Amino acid sequence: MLVLPVPIIVALVLVFLFVRAAVGGKTPKMLMALLLASAGQSVLVGTVQYYGFTSLRWLQPVTASVIPALAWIAFVEASIRIRLHSRDWLHFLVPAVVLLCVLFLPAIIDVVLCSLFVGYGCAILVMLHRQAGDFAHMRLASGHIPSLVWRFIALALIASAISDVMIIAAKTGGNDQIVGVILSVTSSMALLTIGFLCLSPDIAIDIDTNDPPENPASSHIPRNVDITEHKSTMIQLEDLLVGQRLYLDPDLTLARISRRMGIPLKQISAAINATTGENVSRYINKFRIEHACNELGRGQNVTTAMLSSGFNTKSNFNREFLRITGKTPSQWQQQSQAD
Repeated sequence: MLVLPVPIIVALVLVFLFVRAAVGGKTPKMLMALLLASAGQSVLVGTVQYYGFTSLRWLQPVTASVIPALAWIAFVEASIRIRLHSRDWLHFLVPAVVLLCVLFLPAIIDVVLCSLFVGYGCAILVMLHRQAGDFAHMRLASGHIPSLVWRFIALALIASAISDVMIIAAKTGGNDQIVGVILSVTSSMALLTIGFLCLSPDIAIDIDTNDPPENPASSHIPRNVDITEHKSTMIQLEDLLVGQRLYLDPDLTLARISRRMGIPLKQISAAINATTGENVSRYINKFRIEHACNELGRGQNVTTAMLSSGFNTKSNFNREFLRITGKTPSQWQQQSQAD
């Protein structure tokens, strides 16, 4: 009877997820690369730990260091700029640095890997906090889900560092025999978690080829602006949203709004936050919920009202409806009909 070790099973699952993503054609390239790198790392761990290819053990930390760097670049691609800058590719020098450590400073490898996973995981969490959920190229209809998915990916990276801490503790305590078990189990769990999260449709990047090309300056953080300029930006934004009913587009993104207005997306985000205290998604959803209320008042059912108002998931629609109106869609409709 053929028995496969856990890392090999995880690798097969990740390869399946990669093929599924490739066929679907909606998963961003960097997330697909992260899937493939995770699968490769799992194969390497299984090969070394269970099939006796110990000569490849030196390669494990080098390939492992690719994963947090790829996760960061995928996050940048999704949340900040669709076209990566040359400085973004410098993160791929991380494996070269780790290789040098393997060759000349092997004693610090575990500490270096732990620092990389924790560092990149924390960097994603910090950027999530700074952006307040405003992703450049993700559908605003997804609401808080993209932030939640990326938060879990960041936590999975940090959790991966726990295995390195446990390995260091095991080696220090003279328990070298359990090092392989710790690496296999913890690494497999973290990689599998990252793999499934990568396929979330809510973190797929949406690019409208009919829109004008992205302005490189649109992702830059603007200079300090006064409230007058914020109000001017808001007037232009409302004219665009209401005049063209753009808020009804379920594929609407902050980057698309920025290109239509010819204003840096950071400036739009800052204006909305300064004048309303909300992020872009919540601001847009107020228009959508108002439209949904009108549809419900006309006798449309909840699902029809949801889809016609720019929402594509019932959970996000119900949550936003309750937040804005204080009632569920059904409760609002019943009260409206009673009045």
